[in-house]
Amino acid sequence: MPLIELENISKIYGIGDDQVTAVKNISLSIERGEFAAIAGASGSGKSTLMNIMGCLDIPTSGKYRLCGEDISALSDKKLAEIRNRDIGFIFQNFNLIPGLTALENVELPLIYRGIPKNIRRQLAVHALEKVSLSNRKDHLPGKLSGGQQQRVAIARAIAAAPPMILADEPTGNLDSRNSAEVMRILYDLNSQGKTIIMITHDDNIAANASRTIRISDGQLISDKKYHAS
Repeated sequence: MPLIELENISKIYGIGDDQVTAVKNISLSIERGEFAAIAGASGSGKSTLMNIMGCLDIPTSGKYRLCGEDISALSDKKLAEIRNRDIGFIFQNFNLIPGLTALENVELPLIYRGIPKNIRRQLAVHALEKVSLSNRKDHLPGKLSGGQQQRVAIARAIAAAPPMILADEPTGNLDSRNSAEVMRILYDLNSQGKTIIMITHDDNIAANASRTIRISDGQLISDKKYHAS
């Protein structure tokens, strides 16, 4: 069973003459353990597609199955439960809370899951160790470099061991050295069995994935898989 199945997914914003079709009749499936890049220019619909995959938005029409469950018409509460259980998010702007330390930022989604304090502290420390930041666990985001902040965000995404990581332009605010480090971490996570879905407008970044799904004007225009050499 695929991890993700999209069947004729469309998303329309606005009403009447002001309607905008952000995504149009997209069908695709993503298997567990894949590293897929969704590539396209700004305004192509790729972020809308990611929001649907991440249960942050619902399609106007079509079906979306995640882990075999049709989530197209679930309540907001149920979608929030699925997000918290099955998906780790990494954003371009890091989305860390300024007043919390690196460790506390990583712990936050574990609190939402109701994980006891002693266990979530262990999970958060372990996640920071995975991104080589355990020595910065007590630092506030403002005391960390951009690359370090993104690594904290990755630790936050993986702390609860979700089966899927959604990364929206994860290198968009980083220099080339830090971009390479973030991609190395994502590649390592994928080699350990994590499903990685990465949104990017950068073809060089997309080339790190084993599959590139290209979107233009809200439509899927190509879907290529690459085999490791």
